[in-house]
Amino acid sequence: VHLTESGGGSVQSGGSLTLSCAISGYTTGTYCMGWFRRAPGKAPEGVALIDSAGSLIYADSVKGRFTISEDRDKNTLYLQMNGLKPEDTAMYYCAQSYTYCSGIWHSWGQGTQVTVSS
Repeated sequence: VHLTESGGGSVQSGGSLTLSCAISGYTTGTYCMGWFRRAPGKAPEGVALIDSAGSLIYADSVKGRFTISEDRDKNTLYLQMNGLKPEDTAMYYCAQSYTYCSGIWHSWGQGTQVTVSS
């Protein structure tokens, strides 16, 4: 599986961005897709997860502002980000687990930068 993120950029506080993750070699059966982020000097953070059953998990810091979704026909994972804050500034990565969301993350994209200015 090869993952390629796009859609990052620079926005002002309160703005919106939609990240996309193109998935080649889509996995069938049980899997989990997720968005993670890493800001300079901070530990990586799981932002939003979606599993093959459609269950969603969000970090408390993004609940009510971010929405994860997937389009299986287009083999694409999305992260709609609204109400962006400066603390959302980070490199965002998509990842896939071939099993469960609590399992090992087997594939990662190269990341896309999101910068939010106040």
